[in-house]
Amino acid sequence: MLICHCNIITEKEIEQTIVGLLDQDPWQLIVPAKIYHAMQKRGRCCGCFPNVVETIIRVTENYHARSEASGVDVVSHLDRVRGLRVQYGSRTHERRTTDHRAA
Repeated sequence: MLICHCNIITEKEIEQTIVGLLDQDPWQLIVPAKIYHAMQKRGRCCGCFPNVVETIIRVTENYHARSEASGVDVVSHLDRVRGLRVQYGSRTHERRTTDHRAA
């Protein structure tokens, strides 16, 4: 499946890059910019970043589930992201409400 239309990057390529980064350091923080840097690409319109974040969460959770780490050590990234979405909701943008006016 094509994730980034600007750079023609597939989901499989992103998954392979994430696994490669996790092989280097399993507990590092992986963000879309780090993935694009590892792939020697750059985000252009950045419309794909939400899908990349979901892929990071899924692949990271699967990676740690397969590793020897105990269940106590593994944090559910997806639950934390969902919690942030509920906390901030879609009503706000940069912590401004929809009725915010700049002028």
